[in-house]
Amino acid sequence: MTTKVPAYITSLVKPTQKAPPARRVWSVDLEGTWVPFFTATNVTKATEVPPEDLGAPLRLAKAKDGQVRFGQNGRPTLRVAPKLNEAITSVRENFIAGLHAFTGQVMKENKDGYKAEVQKAQRAGEPIIVAMQKDVAEAVAAYEAAQAAQESEAVSEAQSIISTPAPEPVAA
Repeated sequence: MTTKVPAYITSLVKPTQKAPPARRVWSVDLEGTWVPFFTATNVTKATEVPPEDLGAPLRLAKAKDGQVRFGQNGRPTLRVAPKLNEAITSVRENFIAGLHAFTGQVMKENKDGYKAEVQKAQRAGEPIIVAMQKDVAEAVAAYEAAQAAQESEAVSEAQSIISTPAPEPVAA
């Protein structure tokens, strides 16, 4: 039994062209996707995102005392306008719920097919997991050996400093 895949699911998994770098929220371009989307949903009365949030989607992040916050790079920190951020969060949560619903539907309608796909993925991933475990074990052993060598060198240096007699004062 095959489940008919809705067009919106098919479109989600198709590759697209690379977009130029931009400010992203939930890995989606803020100015090129979120702002136009919520402008459209405001037009259709599906949302009521304030126009000031759509017109100025980025705001300076400030501490409780009103001071501008700075990042580790020394630049002022920006945040997404509050109501716009809430609307994006709602879309994300609904999107995830839709993914879960679709998965559940496929699992219910084609239990054997889903189970076979999971088993196929697990078998295909097994050699990768084994190779990663081996690489990690080797890296940890090398790191521990380097740490032990560094500690040994530090101890030897400290002992040579401690055991070196102080020079005797020279009479003038």
